[in-house]
Amino acid sequence: MDVSLAHFLQQVLSNPALTVTTLLTLGVIFVNGWTDAPNAIATCVTTRCMRVRSAVIMAAIFNFLGVFIMTQLNASVASTISNMVDFGGDTNAALIALCAALFSIVVYSVGASLLGIPTSESHSLIAGLSGAAIAIQGGIGGINMGEWVKVLYGLVASLLFGFAVGWLVCKAVTLICAGMDRRRTNGFFTYAQIVGAAAMSFMHGAQDGQKFIGVLFLGMAFCNGQPSVTGVMIPIWLMILCSTIMGVGTSVGGERIIKSVGQDMVKLEKYQGFSADLSSALCLLVMTVLGIPVSTTHTKTSAIMGVGAVRRFSAINFGVVRDMMLTWVFTFPGCGLISFVMAKLFMVVF
Repeated sequence: MDVSLAHFLQQVLSNPALTVTTLLTLGVIFVNGWTDAPNAIATCVTTRCMRVRSAVIMAAIFNFLGVFIMTQLNASVASTISNMVDFGGDTNAALIALCAALFSIVVYSVGASLLGIPTSESHSLIAGLSGAAIAIQGGIGGINMGEWVKVLYGLVASLLFGFAVGWLVCKAVTLICAGMDRRRTNGFFTYAQIVGAAAMSFMHGAQDGQKFIGVLFLGMAFCNGQPSVTGVMIPIWLMILCSTIMGVGTSVGGERIIKSVGQDMVKLEKYQGFSADLSSALCLLVMTVLGIPVSTTHTKTSAIMGVGAVRRFSAINFGVVRDMMLTWVFTFPGCGLISFVMAKLFMVVF
């Protein structure tokens, strides 16, 4: 399988389905960097450790590094996304179905936004791929349950693991610093939280960047007549392309999201912000190494709730938990159904 950049560009120019798939994938990566990556620096900004613009630039740089470096070291999340569905042996039809899956993500995201339904790009991607695979295979045989079960692990882990690690890290920090001078510890945690936010940005890129690299790589395989990407190495130029697009998306900003995550859910002090950033970065690192795709937003918000629970449970805005649950309830069947219909329609039209 030829995965060179020159060959890819030639295919993009000659195959409309791959062109649309590429544009949609890069568009979703850009939007993810724009709307999702600011979660990584929300606590750092709202505790006044960094100015918004400086934090956004830092997040853009570390998102780029996260996608690029982690994909080279451990591409298991990209592998999970690529192998969780089976589009069958007809690679031309498979490419059309993949295109429909990505188109359905856009349709669902816009519709959910208009209706006020919380969404997750990660869950929309998984649901879209699954719906298209079921459509082209005519049943659940299009789902590789051995890989898809990792998604279920991720749903539980993003909530429970994030909350538990957030609580443990913050509790440990509280006990260690109990007898220390508050002014000195604030000075330390100002810089420590910047490091934590950088780590969180890095892991956001490592998780979310890999998901979309896996999709675009799958589209390349279909265009080359390969039904899967098993045993094929992800080319470095693809890592650079996706990480650059995500970094550019992050640089656009996202101040409203920063306020929503960092202030509206639970009021944080510097040591708490550090605890939330460190614990969520650790959780994402573990999930990435294990090849389990998770929502970075849900992991971060769960960690923040765990940190808030150290002080008192009443400090948590449980409306956020409700939104997370609604995301799961609506996204998987909703986006999956749209993708199923779109795939059937695209295969008839094209």
